[in-house]
Amino acid sequence: MTVTRENREGCLILWIDNPPVNALSQDVRAALLSGVTDAASDATVKGIVITCRGRTFIAGADVKEFGAPPTAPFLPDVTNAIENSDKPIVAAIHGQALGGGLEIALACHYRVAAKGAKLGLPEVTLGLVPGAGGTQRLPRLIDPITAAEMITSGKPVDAVKAEKLGLVDAVAEDHVDAAVKIATSQSIQGRRLSERTFHLDTEKFEALAGATRKQAKGAYAPGAAINLIRSTAGKSFAEGVAEERALFLQLRASEEARALRHIFFAERGSSKAPDDIGDVKPAEIKTVGVIGAGTMGCGIAMTYLDAGMKVRMLEMNDEALDKGLARIQSNYQESVTKGRITEAQRDQRVENVSGATDYASLSDCDLIIEAVFESMEVKKAVVQQIDAVAKPGAIIATNTSYLDINEIAAFTSRPEAVIGLHYFSPANIMKLLEVVRAEKTGPVAVVTALALAKATNKIPVVAGVCPGFIGNRMLRAYVREAGLLLLEGATPEQVDRALTAFGMAMGPFAVADLSGIDIGYKARKEAKPGSFEPMATIVHDKLVEAGHLGQKSGSGFYTYTAGAKAPNPAALAFIEEARANASTTPRAITDSEIVERTMLALVNEGYAIVEEGIARSIDDIDVVYVNGYGFPRHRGGPMCYARALGLPNVLKTVERFGKGAFGKWWPVSKTLRAAASAN
Repeated sequence: MTVTRENREGCLILWIDNPPVNALSQDVRAALLSGVTDAASDATVKGIVITCRGRTFIAGADVKEFGAPPTAPFLPDVTNAIENSDKPIVAAIHGQALGGGLEIALACHYRVAAKGAKLGLPEVTLGLVPGAGGTQRLPRLIDPITAAEMITSGKPVDAVKAEKLGLVDAVAEDHVDAAVKIATSQSIQGRRLSERTFHLDTEKFEALAGATRKQAKGAYAPGAAINLIRSTAGKSFAEGVAEERALFLQLRASEEARALRHIFFAERGSSKAPDDIGDVKPAEIKTVGVIGAGTMGCGIAMTYLDAGMKVRMLEMNDEALDKGLARIQSNYQESVTKGRITEAQRDQRVENVSGATDYASLSDCDLIIEAVFESMEVKKAVVQQIDAVAKPGAIIATNTSYLDINEIAAFTSRPEAVIGLHYFSPANIMKLLEVVRAEKTGPVAVVTALALAKATNKIPVVAGVCPGFIGNRMLRAYVREAGLLLLEGATPEQVDRALTAFGMAMGPFAVADLSGIDIGYKARKEAKPGSFEPMATIVHDKLVEAGHLGQKSGSGFYTYTAGAKAPNPAALAFIEEARANASTTPRAITDSEIVERTMLALVNEGYAIVEEGIARSIDDIDVVYVNGYGFPRHRGGPMCYARALGLPNVLKTVERFGKGAFGKWWPVSKTLRAAASAN
């Protein structure tokens, strides 16, 4: 049974037990409705408590029902029955009360939270708005502007903040016992939120509306939520929930909601072990060695420190080591200052990191990750020294972005222990982790990497070995088309503007300036000749050779002076020079062509990667690009976006590009043809 009943001192406790997250499946909704209805006619029941077994309160809807027609009883039926009860109903919350879970709690007359609980309405992250009164009850309970901010951002608040806001009535050690006492002693007088109204401070609300539109980056749902709250302020609850439900049903059928559901499931699928790996248990990882105390190495170290593990950092000399350790301490102090962690957490994490300059210090590490210069010769020397000191069973990981991990593994006596862990900078913040499986990588290394991803709050994607793996191989195609667009008549500013309007976090030329144009330059020097289009990166190379490295040098595709960003005249001159040398006559290029060329370059390369077995599925391609490369989440990833365009249309366009001057870079994969044929 998903809901069981307990009578405690005249209080009916409805225990939801629907692991793993007590989702609001149809049987849970039916059992809750039945429990509340039966209690109404039971004279022995003074009050009701709704709570959950397991590790959390109701953490939202049942994902199995996502995208399917809803079945009765509908959630609004349940919340209305709860609120209309003549007997006090109290929500006893632990873990998370999210989405429909919080809507259930808001319908209750009182709310008690355990310490550490989190409460939120994250529906906009799935392209929706709350559909069972959440947008109407929350602003009737707490400050309407704060409520609107919670609804439009989807971000939860913790129990302490929830109590300050008035979202919960109490925070208790024994939240169920506290809820029982309230349910059997308090009145429902004035506690039905549907009997209240809410009004907006116009100036504050419009400021929030502007910020919401900016942060949405083209996503529709946050703005729709803003419009709904604006429209329903001052109206009756009945009018408000009618508008809310209509909008919810409209959004549920939208392309945006479908795309967000797609990436939701894709992220969960990417963390599963490959099908050919049997029932293998991950190795226990307690101490992690990190070689290289630069920006990347420190970020990787913090990833494991944040998860409570011990980290030993290795550098070539004391000066470099001290600088890295100081960077870690400074980063944690900044987190304390901003209220992200406590001083006790800072102290514990700093205590767990130590440093050395001798490889022998890594001899007791369970996992050793090299994060040194992107050069095969350098990495060869490093992994050979790791191999000489690492204990039996230790996993050896490389953070390379492009290099051949099969070749790196061959430099060791235990290639089965070697795996790629490609972190994205800043490593302690970015969610994506490419787990690169070389030809001889053993199953224990793979499942351990996936377990570590979960433990460190990363989203893993298993990739095979090729230059750039999944993400950077696709990035090369994207950068290629962006560079060729410059030759044909676009400017860096126009390309960046068109792609940020599409929803990309940044344009390719702004990204190059941020990361350093010399990074790609050095990678191309290591790459196999003929693996990229030189005309596409000729401007990049000229900028690097002239000392324009991006933000770190004060100029790249743009100049950076006193915080102001402007087109770099030197870059524009190099573009003109490249056009002249290529005998290219610049033409007018539309924003739509910029989006089409760059996006379909990603899609075409993505299908090739799947065909070659580098990625397990097109879903994994989407996970990589949404979480590592700033692709707009509300579009579901490049492969999801291609399906929205219609794969037959995509195929025709790719074939047209294949007939152009740079058509050799647009070979059509059999996988794309098959998918387009099946539509």
